[in-house]
Amino acid sequence: MAYWLVKSEPDAFSWAEQVAHDVEPWTGVRNHQAKKNLMAMKAGDRAFFYHSNVQRAIVGVVEVVREAYPDPTVADGSGPKGAWVCVDVKTVGSMPRPVALSEIKDTPALAEMALVRQSRLSVCPVTQAEWALLCEMGAWAEPG
Repeated sequence: MAYWLVKSEPDAFSWAEQVAHDVEPWTGVRNHQAKKNLMAMKAGDRAFFYHSNVQRAIVGVVEVVREAYPDPTVADGSGPKGAWVCVDVKTVGSMPRPVALSEIKDTPALAEMALVRQSRLSVCPVTQAEWALLCEMGAWAEPG
């Protein structure tokens, strides 16, 4: 299993909307590196759901349930059909304690995290060690 972080502006698509929808396509990614990351995602991978701009915090966990396929929102004029991809993610659960970007930046063990080094990237890989530490910081325990 691989780990990821996906970002969304809460006013565009919030964690509450993800929870309400349960399974949602992660559409609208228009960055080539983020696209490569989406294409690398496999069913069963986990991702942190991160609120950007307003809250700047990890607020939940989702699971990839459908691997990369053509993004249906490409009709927005951002490129030819098939030029961009999306994955479907399923709600796993809310972080008991959201983990703020300021906390992440203040944690030396997370200094090399893609979220910190490539702050504008909307889909980032997360190492197993980073995942474990962030889960601890957010008091996350796997359901079940």
